[in-house]
Amino acid sequence: MSIYAIGDIQGCYDELLKLLDVVEFDENSDRLWFAGDLVNRGPKSLETLRFVKSLGETAVTVLGNHDLHLLATALKQRKAGKKDSLTPILEAPDRDELLHWLRHRPLFHHDGDFCLVHAGLPPQWDFAMTEKMARQVETLLQGPGYMDFFRSMYGDKPSQWSERLNPFEQARFTVNCFTRMRYCDLDGKLDFSQKGPLGSQPEHLLPWFAVPGRKSADMKIIFGHWSTLGYHESHNCYAIDTGCLWGGELTALKLGKRVNRFSVGCLQAKN
Repeated sequence: MSIYAIGDIQGCYDELLKLLDVVEFDENSDRLWFAGDLVNRGPKSLETLRFVKSLGETAVTVLGNHDLHLLATALKQRKAGKKDSLTPILEAPDRDELLHWLRHRPLFHHDGDFCLVHAGLPPQWDFAMTEKMARQVETLLQGPGYMDFFRSMYGDKPSQWSERLNPFEQARFTVNCFTRMRYCDLDGKLDFSQKGPLGSQPEHLLPWFAVPGRKSADMKIIFGHWSTLGYHESHNCYAIDTGCLWGGELTALKLGKRVNRFSVGCLQAKN
């Protein structure tokens, strides 16, 4: 059995199928890990969502910010953006089934050797805290009060972890880490204004995975979200959003003692 971790698809369905051909994916024996952001901006979000759902237990996907945006838009807790390509999903006959399935995806996945998140982890969290906070927020997302959660989910504050935060503040911070973070300072304070490649940020900011003393440093972490970073391997972390949506590539990593990279180019540049 082989496990392949795949970066942000964002509706680039044709490239996904081509990549699966390249790695010779066997649905009967292999497993796929998706780093989130299955949907939005690309041309075939509906097809992507249906396909990944159809894989059943063969595939795991963690939630990304665009996946949460789809759910919030469907629940009328967020307005669709000008660049969104979510209408085919929202108007699909199987819309409710797809959205229910998506809302029940995890924020964090691990198998003992590798961990999968969409964006990142704050430096204060070790494995136990990461799993604890993921499960707490997943319970809110999947429970009967999920509408209340979506009403309070958006916002850049609090920007720093503290045990003294109230439950909804902790949940918002957790979502922002798992699905939005790129840079933070030495104390773990999040900065959402910087989205560029390494070296473009102010001197006081570091990529989250390079903060000295990060408590998750012993975890092998795979993440997406950061297309301007591209493929990057350091600090026991693997960044695999290689910007397929923007004319780059869609990347897959074959996980094992040795990590092998596969990629396919964008079939048509997206505006």
